[in-house]
Amino acid sequence: MTVELKEEAAGKLLEVHISGKLAKEDYLHFAPVIDRMVQEHGKINFLVEMHDFHGWTAGALWEDIKLDVKHFAHINKLAIVGESKWEKGMATFCRPFTTAKIKYFDRAQADQARTWILDPAAD
Repeated sequence: MTVELKEEAAGKLLEVHISGKLAKEDYLHFAPVIDRMVQEHGKINFLVEMHDFHGWTAGALWEDIKLDVKHFAHINKLAIVGESKWEKGMATFCRPFTTAKIKYFDRAQADQARTWILDPAAD
């Protein structure tokens, strides 16, 4: 499992690059980063890029749900960049857990995802 975090746009954008299978320990690593960014900036944007992603362990799924509930109203936009139909389905799955605008992009559209997430007028 690889999780890389990168803060951009003066701390209002968190890029998350994921490959492999997410474990509970991965959430323990990046949840404090999200908490800090929300505390410093209020609403933030997420750009999540998945490559060779294999889902979550049961413990990681529970941590994900807790994180979603905690930050239900703190996420402005969520761009999901992936390479499979089930990853595209994640955009629909996430909707009940956040007030964020959510959009899915295929890997070939990664530049479009970045443009969308950084444009405050884009829906």
